Amino acid sequence: MRTLISTAFVSLDGVVEAPGGESGYRNAGWTFKDIEFVPEAFEIKGREQQEAAALMMGRVSYEAFSPIWPDMAEFADYKVMPKYVVSTTLTEDGLVSNWGETTILRSLDEVAALKKTEGGPIIVHGSATLNHALSDAGLIDRYHLLVFPLLLGAGKRLFSDTDKDTQKLRLVEHEAYSNGLQKNVFDVVH
Repeated sequence: MRTLISTAFVSLDGVVEAPGGESGYRNAGWTFKDIEFVPEAFEIKGREQQEAAALMMGRVSYEAFSPIWPDMAEFADYKVMPKYVVSTTLTEDGLVSNWGETTILRSLDEVAALKKTEGGPIIVHGSATLNHALSDAGLIDRYHLLVFPLLLGAGKRLFSDTDKDTQKLRLVEHEAYSNGLQKNVFDVVH
């Protein structure tokens, strides 16, 4: 069974929207505005690329990342690994040609089937709506969270507000950095 890892930049109040400056959100770019850059806080991002065997995202994140990430040296390891886009609306015509093998999954059942295959971890970037669905379906196995010392108020949240049974997490790695960021790695207790 493959491990599904959700990775996110998240504010202390749970917002994940527009961390890199994507338009349409009033606090866009919150990960680098008024936050001192401390390289060691982002070590986990490089490690994720080394440890992941595949990349998964929702359509909106795919459409945001696919024009940029294929040509970025910082994301070179992602270029060569298989990518999965979970979407009911994306068509093959909407896939870019310079980012390697990309498969469209149409349902959470297809995600669950993928998890049952042989292979290494699958990392989920961005994709707030997909994260909600994956978490609510019990498909996420681990969270890699870089928590920023900010309260952003409104915005897309990492976790859904679905009324569901308690989901227990086990903290397996953590660190606090001089700029106030916290790394928290949680395994989901299934």
